[in-house]
Amino acid sequence: MNDIVAFSLAFGAGGLLGAIFFGGLWWTVQKGLTSNHPALWFLGSTLLRTGVAVAGFYFIGSSDWRKMVICLLGFFVARIVVTQMTKERTHAP
Repeated sequence: MNDIVAFSLAFGAGGLLGAIFFGGLWWTVQKGLTSNHPALWFLGSTLLRTGVAVAGFYFIGSSDWRKMVICLLGFFVARIVVTQMTKERTHAP
């Protein structure tokens, strides 16, 4: 029973990490396209997002490789969700 709870928490944490990573990427692109210094936005965002994701994966998966894999699965699910939520919808008249 403890494994189910631990794996569920790892999946949720992976989803949160993915939402932060890919949501931050979307936000950075929006800000970077209109900025006078887009390189700073993209460099800073890449360093921050990658640092948060790596630290999160290290913290979650350091004790068990199965939690790392489940966390990665949650990360990929968040990628799909964020991509669908931020996709521009074009409707033909």
